[in-house]
Parts: sequence; structure tokens; C-alpha cells
Amino acid sequence: MELRSVLEALLFVSQKPLSAREIRDVLVQAAEAEETPEDARAWGRIKELEVESELNAMAVELEKAGRSYRLVCVAGAWQFVTRPEFAPWIRVLVGGKVRPPRLSLAALETLAIIAYRQPVTRAEIEEIRGVNVDGVMQTLLQRGLIQEVGRAETLGRPVTYGTTDQFLEYFGLRSLEDLPAADELRRWKPAERAGGSPNSEVPGSEKADAGSAVAPVAEGTVGADSRGSAPADPGGAGAQAAGVKTVNSESGSPAGIEAASGSLPAGS
Repeated sequence: MELRSVLEALLFVSQKPLSAREIRDVLVQAAEAEETPEDARAWGRIKELEVESELNAMAVELEKAGRSYRLVCVAGAWQFVTRPEFAPWIRVLVGGKVRPPRLSLAALETLAIIAYRQPVTRAEIEEIRGVNVDGVMQTLLQRGLIQEVGRAETLGRPVTYGTTDQFLEYFGLRSLEDLPAADELRRWKPAERAGGSPNSEVPGSEKADAGSAVAPVAEGTVGADSRGSAPADPGGAGAQAAGVKTVNSESGSPAGIEAASGSLPAGS
């Protein structure tokens, strides 16, 4: 029996994406079972890197074969997803079940700041955006896209926030390293905005952005090639000062947090 065949079977039957470590653990446990074929018992000593290598090879092979589905790694876990060009038929089959709630433009901008600057405090986010973000932060917390990650070593020790694995899954990212231009944003200071003042942006209400809803990255789980580029500078006025477009002119979404493919898990 081939290792690749076993990996395919595990991925197809699993109700959730599987990491290389989880698959390795299954192989190790199965090697001790009486019904396991003799030639498969050697997998009880397999290393996580070997599993990862085989999964990568499978992904490349599927891409070359041009099948209706692909193998992708999102947030460190692997799963089969359908190719985006088959979304029209799949959407008819599964209906509205695959369309997650939309995020407002304000939520996307705030989420981008957290993704690049984490761990970051609420005050730092508000300093960059120039508006109160209480409502948006609550939404992102409820959606499981961000979480409390600790406390800052500053006066009052305010709570700091970071992104979650669900954030990676939502935007089809393998890891935070896939976010482009991260160094540029981390170096950017609020005082470098137009006018030179951290508070030069006119304060406004997040409710004003609530109507600017932007489609999520995918109507389900996205494939590895479906992610967009993350914004080099998600802060509203800061982006203007840096000459970076915060909003994509075609989709109306922040550059890089755009609606992407309609890829769906193969088991949907």
C-alpha cells in the first residue's frame, strides 16, 4: 500500500483540515493495529517532515493533472478544495450555506492593522485609524478572527490583540508569513501620516463604514492560490500619505483583503 493513498483517504474522510502532525499521529497509531498491512507498519516511525513533503508532492501533482479539486494548506492544515471555476454549479447545489457574513470596510481595515502590527493594543489601532474601533473590535472578536494575546508592557498594561487561525482560513493564508509588505507597515508610524499629526484624520463613526460591506475571501474554504495581497498600509490616512491605495477600485475592498475564489472543501 502506498503512503499517498492513505493520505488521500484520511483527507477525504476528515471533517476538518489536517496538519502534518495530526496525520503523522494517525499513521503511528494505526501501525500498531492488527488489521494494518505489514508493509504499512513502517509508517509508525515516519517523521512529520516526511508527511509534509508527501503532501506538497500531492498538491503539485494535482495541479498538473488539472483535476476539479486541489490540495491546499491553510493555517498549517491540509484539505481538498474544489477549484474556483466550478463555483457556479457548487453554489446551486449547496445554496446559501456557503456564504459567510460579510465584513465591513471598517472591519477589514482594522483587521489588516492587527494582522501586521500584532500584538497591538486598541489605543494603537485607534491612533492609526483616527476613529473609535470599539464596535469593530467586538465584531472581529465574535467572528473569531482576532483574540486577546497578552498585555503591553506600558502604563496600565492594556490588552493586546492578534489574529487567529480562523483569520488565516478566512483569507486563505498558509501562515502570517504569506502577508506581503509586512516590514513596510511595521516600520510605519502614525505620525508619518499626511499633516504629520497622529490625530490629523477627522474622527468618525465606524457606523459610517458599516454599509461598505465587502465580500469574504471565499464562499467556503479557499485554495492556496486564491488569496490576494494584503494591504501594505491599511490605515486610512496613512495609506493616503504613503501613496498606497487602501481600497481596490474594482472590488471596493482593501487591496489584498479582496474577494477571491469560490473554492469549497471537497466534502461540502
